[in-house]
Amino acid sequence: MNFIQILKLRSCQEWFSTLPVFLLLLSVIIAGNGEQIHARLLNVGELIWQDYFTLRVDIAIPQCNPDVDIEAELQKLEAESSTLDGMEDLFDAVLFDREAALISLQNARQLCVQKHQLAEQNQARITPSVVIFRTVETGVAQISLLAFEKQRMILILTIFICAVTSTLKQHHIAFRPIVTLKDHHVSTLAQLLGNSIMLLSAWFYRINIYQSATTIDHPEVFLLSIVGFAALIAANIWQFFKPQFSDEFHIKNHSHSQALLTIPLYIFMSYFVGFYFFVIEDHWAGPAIFFSLLFDQAGLFLNIGLYIWVGMLLKRTQLGDLVFKVFIPWRLSPELLAFVAILVMAVPTAYTGASGIIIIAMGAIVYEELRRAGARRQLALAATAMTGSAGVVLRPCLLVVLIAALNKEVVTDQLFSWGLKTFMTTSVVFFVFAWISKREKMHIAPVQEAFKPFLRALLPLIPYVAIVLLVCLSYLFLLDVTMDEFSAPLILPVIIFWIIVYEKLFVRMVLVASPEKDAHKFEYTMRMASSESSIHIGALLLLMGLSFVLGGVIERSGLLSSIPETFSSPWITLSFLVVVLVGIGMIMDPFGAVVLVSGTIAQIAYNNGINPVHFWMITLVSFELGYLTPPVALNHLLTRQMVGHEETAMAALEGDSFWYRHEKILLPLLTMGTTLLLVTIVPVFFV
Repeated sequence: MNFIQILKLRSCQEWFSTLPVFLLLLSVIIAGNGEQIHARLLNVGELIWQDYFTLRVDIAIPQCNPDVDIEAELQKLEAESSTLDGMEDLFDAVLFDREAALISLQNARQLCVQKHQLAEQNQARITPSVVIFRTVETGVAQISLLAFEKQRMILILTIFICAVTSTLKQHHIAFRPIVTLKDHHVSTLAQLLGNSIMLLSAWFYRINIYQSATTIDHPEVFLLSIVGFAALIAANIWQFFKPQFSDEFHIKNHSHSQALLTIPLYIFMSYFVGFYFFVIEDHWAGPAIFFSLLFDQAGLFLNIGLYIWVGMLLKRTQLGDLVFKVFIPWRLSPELLAFVAILVMAVPTAYTGASGIIIIAMGAIVYEELRRAGARRQLALAATAMTGSAGVVLRPCLLVVLIAALNKEVVTDQLFSWGLKTFMTTSVVFFVFAWISKREKMHIAPVQEAFKPFLRALLPLIPYVAIVLLVCLSYLFLLDVTMDEFSAPLILPVIIFWIIVYEKLFVRMVLVASPEKDAHKFEYTMRMASSESSIHIGALLLLMGLSFVLGGVIERSGLLSSIPETFSSPWITLSFLVVVLVGIGMIMDPFGAVVLVSGTIAQIAYNNGINPVHFWMITLVSFELGYLTPPVALNHLLTRQMVGHEETAMAALEGDSFWYRHEKILLPLLTMGTTLLLVTIVPVFFV
């Protein structure tokens, strides 16, 4: 197949979105791993060549003369001193100190000799092997340094390329999907206005910076923001006049109020912040200033993009299916299997640091496997929405690390210790409510009947476990890097890469019945996973960016400063904190919310005698309850986005009672609500 044929086989999205995003994410992985490789190369260089750091550059031959005639120099200095005798009226006469000059010249000659010796030794030790090694080492260092310096630019390119893709695919996070032509027109016009607000703000931000004559550290941030929001507006205009018609557009139009629900959440946020900054504060650059704060934590949000990419790659492997097959011999009832899914998914959540990320990354796998095992749709949707809610308090969750970094009153060991107890509480509460709401008696196969099939089901997982161990051990022994919250975004893609290679080369289970032609090919898997990732990355990161702006409005409005510093009792304090924290969880992403709470509400809790560790456990559980609470219920919106509108629509038609018709909402609410009450009240009697 020649290059022209390849060009014709790839869509515009693949060339202008999928490929650039793949390269950007790949550059993040290469740069991150390059940093670890460079540190290891320095250690290796020091082990092979003593004082390797002196060999990293060529030491130039000094210009000084090591064989200088000291006596001649003394005479020269004495002669120069005598020329000043005629100026003794202007300066105090100073006699020439021959002894001091001699010592100075001898010291200078000795220093010059040492410099020449060092340069000669350096040149003698720089062998061809040293030249080759240091070329590789310094090259890796330059690549890593360049990528680190360009993190902001990489992030902003990733956000807007993916955001344009999400716009064209009509895949932004909203209360309802677009299913009619009216939905399309209402949503597109609303996006056009919201993106125009952000473009206008970015333009004023640029003008203000240049007028202030201040030093601009990262001019590409606001320049690319202007280009990015302009590209979103262009996509809205093109899409409005050329909608992507489908059979769903033949559905009878519903009311305008329902059509308004198809407007993305980030657009509603842009209206609110635009009104506040433009009308109330007359600060036109405000939204763009707070939006640019997202890029100050570029590494963190690039990691989120990597996690989503890993999830899309994992979805195209057989690992999820094989893991859930392990539980088939036990013939678990749907409720028990949902409980197991909550426990299993807590581990990846602890590494990704946010429940919303893990829903995007692995929500589809969880739902499909629960449905395959016989779980009703409402229960499967409830478990999927709660996929990561229990794991955000476990080691090594990045959210907990961020809390400890922003608050000197707590340390990670304390938070993770309490977090384990909170996780166990959430798990038990979920099990209790699942047991109460069961439709049939909970059952599990006898051990003597299920154990051997269970062991046989474990066998296909051995190669996967071996790959994980080999990659982790390679990082440990070759680079001295362990898998933690900092290295996981860089190691997990490598693990998934080798898993895909293993499946394509050795697993003889080609999905012949799959409607996707070439599903067994490595290139196809990477391309399709990257294409899906670009859609979800754009939707989530754009929402997070506007959450930062919304946090800025809350902070500048003085809304939180009007809160009393002290309350009459700890119970009133706790009740107030719970309400406020759940409300914040309903409208903000977890990372932006932690920053906001650390600077405002946390101090109120400390002033009222609330134990700092206790307060942050309440905060994390409150956030998770907020993400599951209507009318926003972000985790449910993400679940619908991953599972599909058709499945959620069919789930709404199921159930013969109020509970079973709304189980996807009620079960998570009762679970996290009860957990929040327990986490809030019980420690008061022991702390």
